[in-house]
Amino acid sequence: MKRFGFAILVVLAFALAFTGCEKKPTGPVTVEFWHAMTGKNGDMVAQVCEKFNASQEAYKVTPVYKGSYSDTMNAAIAAFRAGQAPAIAQVYEVGTATMMSAKGAIKPVYQLMKENKAKFDPKAYIPTITGYYSTSKGEMLSMPFNSSTSVMYYNKDAFRKAGLDPEKPPVTWPEFFETAKKLKASGMQGGFSTNWISWIQLENFSAWHNQSFGTKNNGFDGLDTELVFNTPLTLKHFETLYQLSKDKTFIYGGRENKANPLFVSGQVGMHFESIGGYGNFKANCKFDFGVARLPYYPDVAGAPQNTIIGGASLWVFGGKTKYEYKAVSEFFSFISQPEIQAFWHQNTGYLPITKAAYELTKSQGFYEKNPGPEVAINQLLNKEPTGNSMGIRFGNFNIIREIEDQTWEDILADKISVKDGLDKMVAEGNKTLREFERVNK
Repeated sequence: MKRFGFAILVVLAFALAFTGCEKKPTGPVTVEFWHAMTGKNGDMVAQVCEKFNASQEAYKVTPVYKGSYSDTMNAAIAAFRAGQAPAIAQVYEVGTATMMSAKGAIKPVYQLMKENKAKFDPKAYIPTITGYYSTSKGEMLSMPFNSSTSVMYYNKDAFRKAGLDPEKPPVTWPEFFETAKKLKASGMQGGFSTNWISWIQLENFSAWHNQSFGTKNNGFDGLDTELVFNTPLTLKHFETLYQLSKDKTFIYGGRENKANPLFVSGQVGMHFESIGGYGNFKANCKFDFGVARLPYYPDVAGAPQNTIIGGASLWVFGGKTKYEYKAVSEFFSFISQPEIQAFWHQNTGYLPITKAAYELTKSQGFYEKNPGPEVAINQLLNKEPTGNSMGIRFGNFNIIREIEDQTWEDILADKISVKDGLDKMVAEGNKTLREFERVNK
């Protein structure tokens, strides 16, 4: 993957002198919204845009699929370099620090909404979500869109076949590993799989156990942060994952969300994925499944703590006309409405970004029939966040995740030991952090 960092964005910000024609368009003002959603979630993005376009005649938002999260972020930055950036780009949470540092390349949401006198109340949004995308003063830089957290999905039919209670998923990691072995022994190809090894099994694992992933409150308090997740607890956890991979009790399905087919096809009985996958699973799983909280190690004091968000937010690029910015501000106001947020939340599984949308969904009885999404909300809000669990904000974080993914695959291929692998992830990740710090001093 091409690595576009802050240095490129800064050069581009100064280079982009042309701010677009200010002549008022004769027809609807059209802006593009580049995104990374596929399947059911991609359909929902299209529906939300269609609802906005049908709600008025002055503006039109055109959704454009640009590939994976990494592909979409890179495509948007490359387009900005060429002076052809979209008005809106969906950027996953690992790109937050890089985008925040790109002064001039992006139009902060709080400024956008104020300048256009758009309906916008920062207090209406859920703080645990918006805090990730805001300055230390609480100024929202991007608009939360598909916010999520990681959960455990489990095949209730497979539980019944294995003689397990389908209403009692494992709560602790020791219980989880024993359950996985029983599922495999019942005839399944494997006991469990996981998506996003970095986000779920490193980042959320650390937060859930109130363990530092990095110094400086996981990067929130300064660029001179360092990775410190190669702890005895993480080593024990990854040693177990590695050992269980040998007899396929654990099956590694690939990076990002590439392991989803293992669960949907019924090859494994338990699976770790974003709650944002809930809509796709409802549409494609031919079996009864449940959603449960992440397991935790019971000997860790204070665990479980709370999980952190994932997903993505919407960033607005600089260099657009005042008419385009007006269109974007109206779109952001529209998608923040309780009814639209509830529609998005209930059909995708992604978290509602406003308190009103959550209360509306609850009053409609949605969680009584679909308890899964509320499991995620309660897990995210399980306890008041600490410096270890309020989120992670590192520059070049997408590169760090690539290092972690590649090293994990080397561990599974017996090219490096688990301990040496975790140490390598930290050492090489810290080199990447120092590069980002040097460029952004």
